[in-house]
Amino acid sequence: MSGSSGYIYTVRMNAVAVTAAQTLIQIKAGAAALDLLELKISQVTKADNELLEIQILRKTVAATVTSFTPVKANGLDPLALAIGGTAATGVDASAEGTDGDILEEDVWNVITGSWRYLDIPEGRFRCPQAGIIALKLQTAPAASMTIGAVAKFLEYT
Repeated sequence: MSGSSGYIYTVRMNAVAVTAAQTLIQIKAGAAALDLLELKISQVTKADNELLEIQILRKTVAATVTSFTPVKANGLDPLALAIGGTAATGVDASAEGTDGDILEEDVWNVITGSWRYLDIPEGRFRCPQAGIIALKLQTAPAASMTIGAVAKFLEYT
């Protein structure tokens, strides 16, 4: 669905076994700025309490990720300018790149369900043209766990 001044897209990491601190989702803006609308992390394999640190941050050098082409919320919208690529928009980092400013930090108790970021419009984090914004699991889980993550963003026109 198109926003009042742009288009909405989703990046999704489906059921990945995570054993280390790592970037879960990375979005590299194209020729348009974007705003983060919503982030969500969930897990399906842990049955015990465990606290993990979550960060929303800027990257100064892209992580190496599995390329993911953002999905249009409205099928009639144009393709996202934040294109998929191993050093662009993607999921499940295999190498971290360089972290920049930390925009938000939180702790997630994995047994309580999902962790979610959903801010009011005035509080949304903006990523400039060619900038990189990421959702990162900052602490490693005690043992391998299956994690899913979703990012929704508004790309300005």
